[in-house]
Amino acid sequence: MVSAKRILKCLSIVYYLLVFSNLMDGSLATCITRRCLANQLVALELFSPPMPPECTVTVNLTSIQYETLSVDTKALRFSSRIRIDMEWKDPDLAWNETEYNFKEIMLPVDKIWTPDLTVNNAIQTDVKPVSTDILVKYDGTVQHAIQLYTTVVCGINLFTYPFVKDACPVALNGWTENSCGLHFIYGSVSPVGASRGEWITMSVELHQDKQHDDRNYLYVTMSTNPFNTIVTLVLPSVLIMLADMGSFALPLEGGKRSSFKITLVLSFTMSLFILTDNLPDTGLCSPLIRYHFCFCLIVLGMSLLISMLISRFADCGPILSCRSSKKQKLCNDSSKNEINISGEDEIKKDINLNGVSTISDDVTAKDTSIQKIVNFVENIKTTNKKTEKRHEYASRIDRACFRCYLCLASLYCIFLIGITRTELCKINNLDFWI
Repeated sequence: MVSAKRILKCLSIVYYLLVFSNLMDGSLATCITRRCLANQLVALELFSPPMPPECTVTVNLTSIQYETLSVDTKALRFSSRIRIDMEWKDPDLAWNETEYNFKEIMLPVDKIWTPDLTVNNAIQTDVKPVSTDILVKYDGTVQHAIQLYTTVVCGINLFTYPFVKDACPVALNGWTENSCGLHFIYGSVSPVGASRGEWITMSVELHQDKQHDDRNYLYVTMSTNPFNTIVTLVLPSVLIMLADMGSFALPLEGGKRSSFKITLVLSFTMSLFILTDNLPDTGLCSPLIRYHFCFCLIVLGMSLLISMLISRFADCGPILSCRSSKKQKLCNDSSKNEINISGEDEIKKDINLNGVSTISDDVTAKDTSIQKIVNFVENIKTTNKKTEKRHEYASRIDRACFRCYLCLASLYCIFLIGITRTELCKINNLDFWI
């Protein structure tokens, strides 16, 4: 019995020694799967950047895709999305290709160090990885892709709105302090999704400062599609001005012209109230379209006032001749009524006198009555001539005002074309670098 127990004990000891030796051999053996190698690299906890002798990590931005998401003309800022494909070398992540029978593996993006990109002139930046995994090659080359959502303040020159073409910088750089930091090598830059509503991204160019390595930026050139603004803002104002110009064909009498012009002024004012939210903010360069609307409103008001004064002159003569409201209301017929009343009274008196007069005074009474009738007719002719002269003079003034209107409109169009061709407003969007 004793010999059998000793034999079993010896066998158990040999068994445990064999199992332990197998475990030791397995821990030191080479990994035969990518997951095993990935776990070994993750266990290194490489959260700090590589530390080469020059203390600068070179990051190659192989591809940059820019897309404008929205443009806020009120706050003078625009939002964009930038996809960046990058690669760099981390010697601590390299392995021997002959010892490990694979050239690349996948690692979790939050388990190793990745470079941080910044936008110098951004007020808000959000960086998101395209994937939760990152590709690592056997020589330590790391390939990574991110999506950068940023909002940049830009003083867009809106002076010639809606015909706007301007450029804004997006200062895409990395962290640099003295001799340490990130050094970027920029690759291809291309725009994506050129048209976004009213704004169109025309081009995206990379500008690099050779003297300052950290002053590189994307120069984004944008323009507006003026169709919507022309149809909703410019065209109605032009049509209202043409209608006001055509109102000179209406007669001065009866108040039809004044009523029509009042309708035009009210319509233009209401359209401004409704469409004021569509106008861009004043900013550093106030849009010329705001001055255009102000000019149109002033011209409409002056045209209405002048037409009212000319109509009043044609009906009543001098403006200050009719003071009371009663005379203002009856100014067109006042002189005719007085003549009619006086003439009728005289004729009635003559008839009464003739009825009681003697035969000897017949001839004299008839002569007197005829003379008064002649005077009455002459007074009517005189009044009609004065009225015709007033109307003729008012028509001349009206035609002169119409010619002045045409000249003013022509000069205004020439002025607009000339001022839009000049560069009266310039904005420096690179003033965020001191």
